[in-house]
Amino acid sequence: MSSNDTRRKIDSLDLRILELLNERANLVRDANGNAAAGDPLGDMEQHAAVVKQLERAHADQGGAFPSHALEAVFREINSACVSLRESITVAYLGPPGTFTHMAARSHFGMSADYREGSTIATVFDAVMRQTARYGVVPIENSTEGGVSFTLDCLLEHDLFVRDELVLQVSQCLLGLHHDLTRIERVYSHPQALAQCRTWLAKHLPSAQLVVSPSTGAAAKQAAEDDRAAAIASQLASELYGLELLRQNVQDRIQNATRFIVLAHTDAPPTGVDKTSLVFSTPHKKGALRAVLEIFDDEALNLTRIESRPFGSRMWEYAFFTDFEGHRTDAPVTRALERLRNVCGHVKVLGSYPRSA
Repeated sequence: MSSNDTRRKIDSLDLRILELLNERANLVRDANGNAAAGDPLGDMEQHAAVVKQLERAHADQGGAFPSHALEAVFREINSACVSLRESITVAYLGPPGTFTHMAARSHFGMSADYREGSTIATVFDAVMRQTARYGVVPIENSTEGGVSFTLDCLLEHDLFVRDELVLQVSQCLLGLHHDLTRIERVYSHPQALAQCRTWLAKHLPSAQLVVSPSTGAAAKQAAEDDRAAAIASQLASELYGLELLRQNVQDRIQNATRFIVLAHTDAPPTGVDKTSLVFSTPHKKGALRAVLEIFDDEALNLTRIESRPFGSRMWEYAFFTDFEGHRTDAPVTRALERLRNVCGHVKVLGSYPRSA
């Protein structure tokens, strides 16, 4: 086949793809009475299951299209179609270019209406006040552990965890020039600075480490400071006109951050779920062991447990716990009932699909 024939065939296929996209968009837009029609995130959650089906079909067909690109392509198709019916408003820890921004876009797609929050607390407030339907905040890093601001806000606000996202994080050193000897300050979020402490001590030992509210804010500050650099994402370098000085400056190459999606309701059961809760125990011998025995009795697999000071109560602690299962599952229901009998405080933060 000649190059001209190939080009004509591709053009014809592109027109057919466009026809199918319009047909799909019309179906979604006119889906009155559909169970998911009032819940845009419900469509996004169904999208994850649909993509898995498509990936299996793609493997069975021995398709030539790159399999790793299927999720991104169909995420954007789904995001665009859902937006025809209702705008998806998503608050995130900003400004643009943060890893939270990247995580939100990877989940909701380019067609969502993104609202940046200057702090984690303002993201919670936006969802509470319903100026955003959903919120995305970091909750845990594989190197530095839990994000204390998020844990505190979960304790204080009546919001649910609706979903979780895991993003592989490559920390980059960004600046206006490549001369590291001229760098006197390094801006970044406390978690990012902690993830890069060894690299910074070795390569920029004299630089002052300046805490910023987010990695995106750090990049913005570095763009206005000739003697500074920022630790942030590669996306931030593009958004703020900074040079990419070094990549992967985190101390551990395998570095991932877990994010959660906040909403006024949690997710329906999928069969592959996780539940988050927070509880407190009385000050007596064996109290925590008694709680852990409840999880063991019900064969619930704990994936995380972390203690935090319990609000304004001095020397009292709340335990943030994640375990496999949905709150509507019988073993989880029994465990929660037993926990309420032995704990001073029990709050279910949400049940949601486990991230792959």
